[in-house]
Amino acid sequence: MTSRDEREALERFRDRYATTANDAAAAIEQQVLGAAWGANGYTTVDQADELARRLALRPDHLLLDVGTGRGWPGLYLAARTGCRLVGADMPLDGLRAAMVQAGHQRLRPQVAMVAASAANLPFRRQAFDAIVHTDVLC
Repeated sequence: MTSRDEREALERFRDRYATTANDAAAAIEQQVLGAAWGANGYTTVDQADELARRLALRPDHLLLDVGTGRGWPGLYLAARTGCRLVGADMPLDGLRAAMVQAGHQRLRPQVAMVAASAANLPFRRQAFDAIVHTDVLC
């Protein structure tokens, strides 16, 4: 990380991502978002479906989820549309949780997670067919 803001964000989210989901959290997530994926954001299933529709995601697409956290909604979009997913975020605990969820959803072959700041992504220009950036302020 290169900036004080990035270091502070990483510290702030370290505890949040280290907390594992429990039955109560899953029930709340199901009630509020419409699905229980171990999310840490506020995008609903309906909103994620709208993203898939507007981006016209297909199995031959590569999607970048910037600020992926635990993988919501990128993992959902990959499961729903068959697209390949690269999730990028700084907290390693969030990325690990996303890969565990990818395993539970049988998405591992089409998913990769990268530890990177949104301000300094390690990808070449036009590498992705679509990009989502939900529940994140940069």
